[in-house]
Order: sequence, then structure tokens, then C-alpha cells
Amino acid sequence: MKNFKKSLNIALIILGGSASIVKADVKPNSLFGPNGVLQQGVEVPVWGTASIGEKVVVEFAGQKMQTVSTDGKWIVKLKPLKANSTPQEMVITGNNKVSIANILIGEVWLCSGQSNMGFPLRSIVPINGYPSLDKVLEDAVNYPLVRQFSIKVIKSTSTPAKIDDVNGKWNVCDPNTAKDFSAVAYFFGRDLFKKLQVPIGLINSSYGGTAIENWISKETLDSFPELNSIMVNYEKAMNQFPAKLKDFENAANQKYKVDSALAVQNKSGMPKRATPPMSPAERGGPSGLYNTMISPLIPYAFKGCLWYQGEANGSRGMQYRTLLPALINNWRTQWGMGDFPFVFIQIPGWKGHYPELREAQLLTWKNIKNTAMTVITDCDDSLDVHPGNKQPVGERALLQASALAYGGKAEYSGPVYESMKVEGDRVILSFTHLGSGLMVKGNELKDFVIAGEDQKFVPAKAEIKGKQVIVSAVGITNPKAVRMGWRLSPQVNLYNKEGLCAPAFRTDVR
Repeated sequence: MKNFKKSLNIALIILGGSASIVKADVKPNSLFGPNGVLQQGVEVPVWGTASIGEKVVVEFAGQKMQTVSTDGKWIVKLKPLKANSTPQEMVITGNNKVSIANILIGEVWLCSGQSNMGFPLRSIVPINGYPSLDKVLEDAVNYPLVRQFSIKVIKSTSTPAKIDDVNGKWNVCDPNTAKDFSAVAYFFGRDLFKKLQVPIGLINSSYGGTAIENWISKETLDSFPELNSIMVNYEKAMNQFPAKLKDFENAANQKYKVDSALAVQNKSGMPKRATPPMSPAERGGPSGLYNTMISPLIPYAFKGCLWYQGEANGSRGMQYRTLLPALINNWRTQWGMGDFPFVFIQIPGWKGHYPELREAQLLTWKNIKNTAMTVITDCDDSLDVHPGNKQPVGERALLQASALAYGGKAEYSGPVYESMKVEGDRVILSFTHLGSGLMVKGNELKDFVIAGEDQKFVPAKAEIKGKQVIVSAVGITNPKAVRMGWRLSPQVNLYNKEGLCAPAFRTDVR
């Protein structure tokens, strides 16, 4: 009997301990933190964690919603809210109470991609009369209703599993915090605020040097047989990496010993150790960033998405024809908000960006509804993979967003090739998005080439005739195809009179 009581007491202690471990305070997802912005005009999901079976009550803007935590998670949906720039408090009550201050209601945009989206405002290099960084930051004091939700990037050693919370933070725009805003998102958000006069929330989910497949769910990637090589190559690289790292370390250690001995002998500074190779999984690998930087944001309500990526896929343009639509459809399906506006920024004309990638972006715009493409080949005078003149990028992206999301009537794109007609030895090109008419910046149109039946392209003469462009070349008597800006560093100077540059194209799309 004595032993039985002793065993019973031990069991009760264990059970009591287990109960205390299982019990948890109610906690909202970090998206619902101080200084945040909620999307106006739609149902607003609010979610978080709590003890299993715990009653959770969410109070905000005169609404009171309640639910019961299931499997340690809870979610409620607030009825559509009206824009409000007066700070409000959200109160979430369970076994404990959480008060979240300074929440606004307005327009929220998800801003994602790689380094050119993550490119911070503090690093801009304005040209062509755009304001200096000092002027931009001085002006930032006027936009406290613009906020950015920042997500820290995390290095990985294997493909990361899905997580529930990115543990991000909302920051109110001022001359100090704005330095760390995405530059493209800042200029976009600032000008959207000027246009709508409502609070603007910018969710910055970007990671430099990342391929688009890192941002797509595994289920989506697996559904395209033509993308199988991505996972095959990744798994092969992962399997080979331990041996690669070991070989590097052996060689690096040996070199360091030799260089160190020479430094001692010569009484010079000690050498630096070589940087080890990066794991194929360091930046998430296929689906890794979807798991850690996109999935945890679902189903946060927003208006639309800005996407600035493609550099890491620069040599895989044909594959990008599948990948970019796959990402758009994947995100739209998972959010369940219909075909929300999706604006993607065409990669700049850097020397490593092949024209097939830009073509894949152009074809996606033409084929996927409620999307638009921001052309920026003329926004910088350098061939830097990270062009520093970001203000016109944000401004142009807002043109597209205005057309898709806010009923904007202004022309939002440069001239887009539509069709060709051959008349004798000339090709007549027709375009959409003419705006007020075609124009050339400079003395004559550049970067046109033409080919006959032999498909050997030669420099061509191109002239604007009304709403069309006439292209020809000496020696080409039976033209079959025309291309414009079809090279690594295009020098396109065909515009409409709204000052928007035409995207590069080829009439012989394969």
C-alpha cells in the first residue's frame, strides 16, 4: 500500500507537470503587433496560439469575436474594416490578456523577392535629378502612417520545415527607421499614401541571392514534371556538399599554415582564413523560403503583391516561364483571396541577365490575369546587378498597382509589341500601350535587329510612323523576324509619350 501511494504521488506530480507544460498564454501572431496596419474593406483573419480548448476573445474597432483554441491554435475573422488613421488598440483575451497598441487600417501590400527588393533605402544612389538620400530621409518624417513589417532572414543547413510565425516587427516610418525599409517598397508605399491618404502597410519578405523556386511550395513544384531537375540538382548538391566542405577545409587549413609561417617569417600581418563554400540549403533551397517566409504569413489580408526577383534565375529564362506563373498561382490559391493584384518588376539590364528571362516575365504578364510588369531597363546608367536609382522603380510599380487595384486610368506601361506585318523588304510592327503616341529618346531608334529566312540577325534601321514602327536593313529582302533589345545589356530607347520605356521583345518567340 505504501508503495502504491508513493507511485500515485509520483504520477500526480508528472501529470501536474505535464499540465503546466501544455497550458500556454494566449499569444497573437507577430503580424498583429504594435504599429501594424490591417487591410481595409475585406474580412481580416487574426490568429495565434493558446492552450488547447482555451476560449479566445478578440476585440477591435467595436467588434468582438470569439473562438476556442484547437490543437493550440486559434483564428477569428473580423468583419470588413474602414480605413482609419487614428491609432486603435486590439485586445485579445484568453487565460491572460494581450493589448496591442497603435494599429491602423488602410492598404497592405506584400513586397517580396531577392536582393533588389530587400535593397535598403539607405543604399540608394539617385541619378537623373532624383532627390538625394538626405532629402529622401528628411522627407520621411511626413509619413508616419506608412509602416513596414520586417522579417529577419535565417541561414539554413537543410531545407527548413514550415513554421507558424516569422517573429517579425512593424516599424513606423521616420527618418531613422526608413533607412532600413525596402527602397522600392518605401517609394511605392510613400506615393500610394499620397494618392489615397490612408495608412499603408508594407510586408517586406525578401532574401538576397535567392532563386524563385525557393519561394514556391514543394507541392506546387512537384506538380510540374518539367521542374523535376530543380530538386534533382539540389539533392545532388546537398549530397556532395559534405565532401566538398571537407576538401575545402583541408586545403584552406594547409594554405593558412603556409601563409601564417610566411607572415611570421616576414613580420607581416597574419592572413585571413578563406571563406567556406555556401551550403546549397543556406538560403532555403527549393520551397525553403515558402516554408519560412511566405506560409507563416498566410492568411494575413492584403491588397496585392509586389515581386522583384529573377537575378538568381537569370540564365534559366525558359524554365522561368513555368516558375513565375506557378508562384503567382500558388500564392493566390493558398491565400484564398482570389486573383489579387500581382505586380512584378522586370530585372534590369545587367550583363548576366539573359533576354529569355525578361521574355518569360513579359509572357507571364500577357498570360496571367490581373498581373502587370514594371519595366526598368532605363532606370540606371550602370550595369550593376543592384541598380541604386530605386525611386523610379517604386513610382512605376505604383502605376501598375493603380491600374490593377485602384481603378487608375493613366497609361501604366511602355509600348508592348503586339504583331508584325511584312511589306516587301520592310517589317511593320504594331504595339499596345501606345499612350499618347510613340516617341524616341535620342536621335534615332536603337537596338533593333532583323533577319531573313537564314535567321541571321543584322543591325536594322527602325523609324516611328504614326502608331507603328517600320524596320528594315540593307540586304534583307525577305524579312522574317525582328528583335529589339535582345541582348544582355539592352539599350532600348522606344517610349510612349508618357515617358514609359518599351520592354525588349522578339517577334520569333520560341
